[in-house]
Amino acid sequence: MTENKAIQKIQTPHTISSLFNDFQRLGVHKGMTLIVHSSLSSLGWVCGGAAAVVTALMDAVGEEGTLIMPAQSADNSDPAEWQMPPVPEEWWPIIRAEMPAYDPDTTPVRGMGAIVEAFRMFPGTKRSSHPVYSFAAWGKNADYIISEQPLEEGFGPRSPLAKLYELDGSILLLGVTHDSNTSLHFAEHSIPNREKVKKGTAMKENGLRVWKEYKEILYDSDHFEELGKDLDGFLGMTPVKIGHADCRLLKQRPAVDFARKWLQEKNS
Repeated sequence: MTENKAIQKIQTPHTISSLFNDFQRLGVHKGMTLIVHSSLSSLGWVCGGAAAVVTALMDAVGEEGTLIMPAQSADNSDPAEWQMPPVPEEWWPIIRAEMPAYDPDTTPVRGMGAIVEAFRMFPGTKRSSHPVYSFAAWGKNADYIISEQPLEEGFGPRSPLAKLYELDGSILLLGVTHDSNTSLHFAEHSIPNREKVKKGTAMKENGLRVWKEYKEILYDSDHFEELGKDLDGFLGMTPVKIGHADCRLLKQRPAVDFARKWLQEKNS
């Protein structure tokens, strides 16, 4: 979206203070443990851009709360899996040999949006160690959230998503739908006999860059739009507007419990 179109989408500009008020109106409050999935362009023009949104979210949950965002780097993966776009097969061994190792401080996010990229660079924000499915966290429980994330179960029972479930946290969908709701991938781990596939990534082991192969369940978001509609109905969820963005604030635990049952029935 061009800046001119973003300006035309709203009557008055979004600011840190107006967004803070909007988030409070939505139900975000001090002390909350909150994972955010977001689209900056959906809001319209924001004074200060992505950094202003991050600041307003931090102000809304406060230092006694915890703010979390998925900070995935999906390009640090086996090029044989790449589809958007694919690369020539003769490139694959070169990419596996030369892809820079994941570094939580310097590896940029991919496909997560400008708000996440700004958030990961904010002072006090910490990032988990998973080379593909990392999460960034800030606030009271940030260290606990990122403390463990097994390579082979990036969204699984010891992941930051599992810790969010344990802490009875909440999910904010800011201008995005349940297609972007990473907690639904956590629910996929409840499907019996889920297919596992071989994956690869560049990471560091004992201080050295290695190409690491591992197995992970085959995550599949193809049904998340349908699942999301049923979940909204179950929760009685009606999106709230912030600017032109449809926003949803929901508790993660009942959402995951519903998704587990829904996915198990879908795959039975």
